[in-house]
Amino acid sequence: MAVRFRLARYGTKKKPYYRIVVAESIYPRNGRFIEKVGTYDPLREPAVINLDKEKIKEWYKKGAKPTKTVENIFKKQGILNELTL
Repeated sequence: MAVRFRLARYGTKKKPYYRIVVAESIYPRNGRFIEKVGTYDPLREPAVINLDKEKIKEWYKKGAKPTKTVENIFKKQGILNELTL
C-alpha cells in the first residue's frame, strides 16, 4: 500500500480549512488516516500553514510521498530543501 501526505478538508460550506495527514492512498479524502502532520488555512491573508517538521521528516524516511498540492505547500515552507540536504 502506498502511504501519502494529503489534504483532508474540514470546515463549513465555502469556508474550508485543511489538515495535512498521512494516509494510505486507498482511503477516501476525509477517511481514515494514520497521523496528522499539519494544517493549512487558505482563507486567511496570507495563508496560514502549520507543520510538524519532525513528523514529516520521519514519514519521508519511511517512504511517504506527497500529493502535488501538499508538495507545493512543503516547497513554500522549505521542507523539501531540508530533506535533500
